[in-house]
Amino acid sequence: MAELSRVAYQVMWNRLISVVEEQAQALVRTAFSTSVREAGDLSAGVYDGQGRMLAQAVTGTPGHVNAMADAVPHFIRRIGCDNIHEGDVYITNDPWEGTGHLHDITVVTPSFHQGRLVGFFACTAHIVDIGGRGFGADANSVYEEGLYIPIMKLAARGEVDQTLIRIIRGNVREPDQLVGDIYALVTCNDIGHRRLIDMMTEFDLADLDGIADFILTNSREATLERIRALPRAGASGAMQIDGYSHPVDLKVHLSFAGDHVLCDFAGTSGVDKKGINVPLVYTKAYACYALKCAIAPEIPNNAASLDPFRVVAPESSIVNAVHPAPVALRHVIGHMIPDTIYDALDKLLPDTVPAEGAGCLCNFQLSLRPRTDAPAPEDAVRAEVLTFNSGGSGARPKLDGMNATAFPSGVMTMPVEATEQVGPVIVWRKELRPDSGGAGACRGGLGQYMEVGAREGHEFDLQAMFDRVDHPARGRRGGRSGAPTTIAQDDGTAMKGKGKQFVPHGRRVMMGFPGGAGYGAPMDRRPEQIKRDLALGYIGIASARADYGLDEAEIQDVMQRAKLGDIF
Repeated sequence: MAELSRVAYQVMWNRLISVVEEQAQALVRTAFSTSVREAGDLSAGVYDGQGRMLAQAVTGTPGHVNAMADAVPHFIRRIGCDNIHEGDVYITNDPWEGTGHLHDITVVTPSFHQGRLVGFFACTAHIVDIGGRGFGADANSVYEEGLYIPIMKLAARGEVDQTLIRIIRGNVREPDQLVGDIYALVTCNDIGHRRLIDMMTEFDLADLDGIADFILTNSREATLERIRALPRAGASGAMQIDGYSHPVDLKVHLSFAGDHVLCDFAGTSGVDKKGINVPLVYTKAYACYALKCAIAPEIPNNAASLDPFRVVAPESSIVNAVHPAPVALRHVIGHMIPDTIYDALDKLLPDTVPAEGAGCLCNFQLSLRPRTDAPAPEDAVRAEVLTFNSGGSGARPKLDGMNATAFPSGVMTMPVEATEQVGPVIVWRKELRPDSGGAGACRGGLGQYMEVGAREGHEFDLQAMFDRVDHPARGRRGGRSGAPTTIAQDDGTAMKGKGKQFVPHGRRVMMGFPGGAGYGAPMDRRPEQIKRDLALGYIGIASARADYGLDEAEIQDVMQRAKLGDIF
């Protein structure tokens, strides 16, 4: 009977994962923002009655879901156990009790079965605009970054707070889009709740206590088993990145302690004056993700499997910014945390972690409006267009890095068609960037070229959110660095990697997104891989010759075969 019970619990565990994946897919289908519909910048999860995450959706980002794992207990504490009722819906975008910045809306819904609270569903989505200065690094405090929604009831016993909705609509640039996204978040939680009740009815469950204990106990023990197998040792890692007006130093010390892994960011740069600071909840999210990928990648993500990974950082460091520090672009620093950890981890677990990659997403937002230097056409409009893009990921010990693929965020690159559909923007060019992946036995992933402008009659402000301009991804074990980020207008006017910058009517912005670094010495790369890279245009003739030692006869043979189409 006990064995049958374990089988039943395993079936229910798998069912919960499918429930939250359906929850996430419902959000993708119903959201208004392209950042959710096209890029998958979201998370979804189910929690027990104590607010412990039991399962997360496959769709979504580590920054959202791991931060959201800490968020639900804040909701329970703020709302109060005696004030949680059937039909309630709760909301916040608190950076320190949500997922790190005001542009993420988190919605939590209590789940009742037969009149009894059994758990919670939560979901998060990045929204295009929250008012204030807009999505960018230019603010001097969180007060300038947009509308703050404390943890509160969006709906009480089924009645939506219309006053809150009016306040939201009155403070953002895209009110229909934002309110539509909020209702999409509410709806996806409701779908998760309905599927959970179906499962509980099918298995005749009165509560989730049994399945919660099964999931959390097994996940904790499986994770601890992996940690116990590690050497009792420690190592330090460091990385310097662009920052806003001056470079930022990220430093970490890892300790394998038998029953946990400690990740200490002592020595990291202090809080920045501009909005690239990271609340600790977001630092923990990506630190835990990096460690889990390397140490226990196949163990499902939940409260228990995350618990043995402990993260500390000095208060008022850039990775533990406290209120009211500006935090809008917390992802730019947060996405660099895994590579910093891997610099230390490579010394403890050789041949395990990848070389450095682009790290942070290559995001930019366009604030488009009718031109002001001359009469604008009658059909000129205002619009906010946010686009998510990626550089290359770092090469792995036995595999090349992935081209134009976001690691660690996992956010998808947005299609040109979707970007141009939501506002008067034209993407003139979007293609892989040859020679941007660092040379190595395994080559770094390629970045991208993008050329962007506005439709006739429009000008725009560009909010740049880039890094790796001055500090490209570093190779590992003899691998070469990836190419740096480049950005300028088409007339040669220089532009900054971060901040709001005006682009006049008729001008375009030319961007080159960074490549991932190589792993291992380039001369150890297999000749057939080099020739294939050359034939596909991933590397040029100069790189084939200088980085990999291909002679002239081999180069000419490859180019001739490529023309005939028989190299592939």
